[in-house]
Amino acid sequence: MANLETYQEYQRIEDFEEDSPHGEEDLLVHVPEGLRDSWHHIKNLDNFFTRIYQFHQKNGFACMMLSEFFELFQFLFVVTFTTFLFNCVEYDILFANRAVNHTGPGQNPLDRNKVTLPDAILPSQQCTERIQENSWIIFLLIMAAIFWVYRMIKVFCNVLHYWEIRQFYIKALKIRMGELCNFTWQEVQDRLISLQREQQMCIHKKELTELDIYHRILRFKNYMVAMVNKSLLPVQLQLPLLGNLVFLTQGLKYNFELILFWGPGSLFQNKWNLHPKYKRAGNRLELAQQLSRVILLMGVANLLLCPFILVWQVLYAFFSYTEVIRREPGSLGARRWSLYGRLYLRHFNELDHELHGRLGRGYKPTSKYMNSFTSPLLTVLAKNVAFFSGSVLAVLIALTVYDEDVLTVQHILTAITVLGVVITITRSFIPDEHMVWCPEQLLQCVLAHIHYMPDHWRDNANKSETRDEVAQLFQYKAVFILEELLSPIVTPFILIFLLRNKSLEIIDFFRNFTVEVVGVGDICSFAQMDIRRHGNPLWMSEGQTEASVYQQAENGKTELSLMHFTIKNPHWQPPQESSVFISHLKEKVHQDAQGGPPTQLLLSEAPLCSSLLSNESGNAPDNLLASVLAHPILTASGLPGRDRRFVPPSTAASAAASVLASLSISHSQLPHASRSHSHVLLPSTHPDSTMYCSDRTVIDSMSASDSRIRSTTMLSEFALAEMSLHAIYMHEVHQQNSLPHQRTSGQWQNPMPMRDLISNTGSQTHSGHTAVHLSSMPTPLRLGGWTEEEEEDAEEEEVLNRGSTPKQDSRSSC
Repeated sequence: MANLETYQEYQRIEDFEEDSPHGEEDLLVHVPEGLRDSWHHIKNLDNFFTRIYQFHQKNGFACMMLSEFFELFQFLFVVTFTTFLFNCVEYDILFANRAVNHTGPGQNPLDRNKVTLPDAILPSQQCTERIQENSWIIFLLIMAAIFWVYRMIKVFCNVLHYWEIRQFYIKALKIRMGELCNFTWQEVQDRLISLQREQQMCIHKKELTELDIYHRILRFKNYMVAMVNKSLLPVQLQLPLLGNLVFLTQGLKYNFELILFWGPGSLFQNKWNLHPKYKRAGNRLELAQQLSRVILLMGVANLLLCPFILVWQVLYAFFSYTEVIRREPGSLGARRWSLYGRLYLRHFNELDHELHGRLGRGYKPTSKYMNSFTSPLLTVLAKNVAFFSGSVLAVLIALTVYDEDVLTVQHILTAITVLGVVITITRSFIPDEHMVWCPEQLLQCVLAHIHYMPDHWRDNANKSETRDEVAQLFQYKAVFILEELLSPIVTPFILIFLLRNKSLEIIDFFRNFTVEVVGVGDICSFAQMDIRRHGNPLWMSEGQTEASVYQQAENGKTELSLMHFTIKNPHWQPPQESSVFISHLKEKVHQDAQGGPPTQLLLSEAPLCSSLLSNESGNAPDNLLASVLAHPILTASGLPGRDRRFVPPSTAASAAASVLASLSISHSQLPHASRSHSHVLLPSTHPDSTMYCSDRTVIDSMSASDSRIRSTTMLSEFALAEMSLHAIYMHEVHQQNSLPHQRTSGQWQNPMPMRDLISNTGSQTHSGHTAVHLSSMPTPLRLGGWTEEEEEDAEEEEVLNRGSTPKQDSRSSC
């Protein structure tokens, strides 16, 4: 590539794209010679930035292409192997229903009736004749071939696109493929922003911001998050006998996106612009009828394709999970975050890897919370079924060890396998006898990571209704598989009978909550994280928001998303309204910190609190969270503090405020590599600090690259801890503010129907933001001073043992 500093040229842009804003036809743009042909004035920045992100997350060109080619071969294998099993195997011979007589010279008489695998496989000519005689098989093979050819063409197109992205990483971003795994996405993003200053990838504005890139990558996902937040999508079903269920599968989500965003008849005319007719309120009824017809056609198409999709789903599930279930029968009892949970818990402007990391950290505490609920009746049944099954299995295994000919008895292997599965399943219903019953504290631990929790969960963590609602977000893997298998059958009915009734609300939603941003195009207005337009007075934005109930995001989504994005992107300069909210939040934190426990006391109690909450990670950020969550328990129990004086009772809000107010480090105290994260929680760099002295010793002996990776990882961990503390604190303050407005409800907090609250706010255009930095909090904290004597540790354990409660129903209770 030519030298960017040597070959420079100014040229007038003439080939404007259709998303170019008006008034920029005479824009003069600085164009480096070496990048002009390849990456100057990129036509579709949405796809370009998305591919850059996926290239980074999927570990480069080789891994991506290898995965895509294996997906092609996987589909081909499933189709050919299934066809072979249905048409080329003689099952009467395989199951010994028909005798086989091997005759020939030299044949052992004992082996004449022995069935071999080739005996059960038909000759190729006979197999071909069977396939040709079955018209349904021919039709399915033709459909599969058409789909496979389509996928193959798409894979080869992706090869070309991602090869260009590979060149962009190497030549423009100066990142070699061997070093790609050493770069975080924030570092790649910083290089993208710097590159925009040198040459205009986006000609609509001179500089890109982090929010611009997020908006391009997450344009449609932000709409989906907002529609779930406003309960617009019909994913909550009321069924007789089953009650309230949430049903959202990959197939249903795909249909939602196809109808709304990029399919034929969708609301968007291209990747970045909503069709102008949907921005006008005059013909909303006509547009609703048009959308209803599109949904009806899509539902009918799903109904016609249902048999083929269902067959594929069954085959894919069989080949994917059968071996896993045989090897680990308990895997079906494992849990996973549901697709609905991922949308419900997702912040606005949160990338996939950020969401996966956050929910991954919340997996263990959520599993502990769900496992704390047991049924005494099921426990008794499970113990006895496990005893009887284990007794029979033990006898069969003993007989097999004594004489292996026992295995030749018909169905003996099947019996051993089934008994093993039964024992594994029944053991999952038997609780751990050492389990501690602390539902409220466990739910607080869950909140620290997932950041969202309906108001009526508070003080109701021990109720089965709360547990059932958590299960809608955190479902069994068996439930996930069952829902995906039922998806081809259920999806057409949801589209035809439920989504069509939402047509007018969907039209109003896109008109009222779409804004045009210069250099980005049309985006969901909630993604702007505009406190004035979408803030909720009960979430610390009172006096700063003008939003009606219809315009407010539910569950503090706007406020929490703003804090999350600000912490994740410390260089981002929030607009004026957002800066005012952040300043107000910091002032409130400092006020509450005055009445909170001393931070050094919280840090000294961290090992004790981690043990109380069964925190196994033991790293500093998790210890901080444990100390904040468990300190109210210790003070309420009357345990003395380190100075042998009783500590006055405190709340999680005051404890979180105390840590947040203290764990702010001034810009001048940070090492050069970390100064961009001046408002993020960090370990002390003071020479007397002992907490991370061993880490610094290691870092000093490491290479510069390894030291950068270690420092970046530490910054990321403490940034996550800061956001968790903010989530705890903001929820506590919200509960205090909402006490006069408390509503008793046993269901999800559903907002009022949109059709009753439509406020024609119209589409708005935001052309810029006022630059305001998130300043650091004034009081630094040294995270050192953890050198306690062994005598104090022993005394602390003795105090904890004296304050423990007796077991109740084989479980301790907090």
